[in-house]
Amino acid sequence: MKIAAVRTAFPPHWYDQATLTEAIVRIFGADERLAERIRSLHANCGIDGRFLTLPLEQYAGITDFTVANRAWVEGALQLGEQSIQKALAAAGVRADEVDAIFFSTVTGLASPSIDARLITKVGFRNDIKRMPLFGLGCVAGAAAVSRAADYLKGHPRGVALVLTIEQCSLTLQPQDRSVANLISVGLFGDGAAAAVIVGAEHRAKGPRIVTTRSVFYPETEHVMGWDIGAHGFRIVLSAEVPTVARERVPGDVDAFLGDQGLAREDIARWIAHPGGPKVLQALQDGLGVSRDTLRASWESLARAGNLSSASVLMILEKSLQDTAGKPGERGVMLAMGPGFCSELLLLQW
Repeated sequence: MKIAAVRTAFPPHWYDQATLTEAIVRIFGADERLAERIRSLHANCGIDGRFLTLPLEQYAGITDFTVANRAWVEGALQLGEQSIQKALAAAGVRADEVDAIFFSTVTGLASPSIDARLITKVGFRNDIKRMPLFGLGCVAGAAAVSRAADYLKGHPRGVALVLTIEQCSLTLQPQDRSVANLISVGLFGDGAAAAVIVGAEHRAKGPRIVTTRSVFYPETEHVMGWDIGAHGFRIVLSAEVPTVARERVPGDVDAFLGDQGLAREDIARWIAHPGGPKVLQALQDGLGVSRDTLRASWESLARAGNLSSASVLMILEKSLQDTAGKPGERGVMLAMGPGFCSELLLLQW
């Protein structure tokens, strides 16, 4: 299985972090004490700015989940079509050559799902196999690529498309004054990514997916996720996430690599979902790598914030575009998400 191309798409509205912070202060109707708390938390997110689905002034008018989700569906269709078209063009693959689509999101709901609504618009075949995924969160960019690779093991000439769309801004909860929510409105952004994955016998070129691994951490369901109700999506985000990244993930990486007769020093590229600055720093410390090694992750966080499932694919896109892999060069792609869980992929050029 090979990764033939990855491309991202973003809404047209980008705002610097300071502008976004002051807008949040106004929307929350924050008193001076709360306003200073918000400003302090957002200043420590390591973010220069983020993309939003709607113009900033429209967020105060999101009064309920119905309004938010309607905007989410409209934005998802636009971002999905853009990222798919760009990825297919980069891979040199036609839409009618795609055999399966793996679609993931954790920021909105639609039935028929977004992948179904894009079939006619994009020009997919009517016998395309669809796998809509919901609830995987930040891990889904890596997990969906893994599941696409699983499918292609049995279809060596086949083509699978991974599509992730996240519009985190539309989960805004102005009544939630928890620290987790105050951080999340300063951390998460909007965007989409599409990846074209092909079987081993397909003509397209790209780094090979050697093997993958999923890891679930028992009794960690409280660490990350959503409290979903009439109010929409309310963030659940524990302070334990950096601890898991530092203390659990490196050991899983070592076991994963060890089963292939490899060690961390055999890995030339680390393609890691950024989480937030504390999570990324914890992962960096746990893996014993330099900040420059995870430079693409830090830059992704600064430019667009945490895009949930789309972030790791954004980083993969940059890695593939910035430096051509040398024959035999290896990379690890990894992400963490609700469950709590992680997904690991071993790549080879």
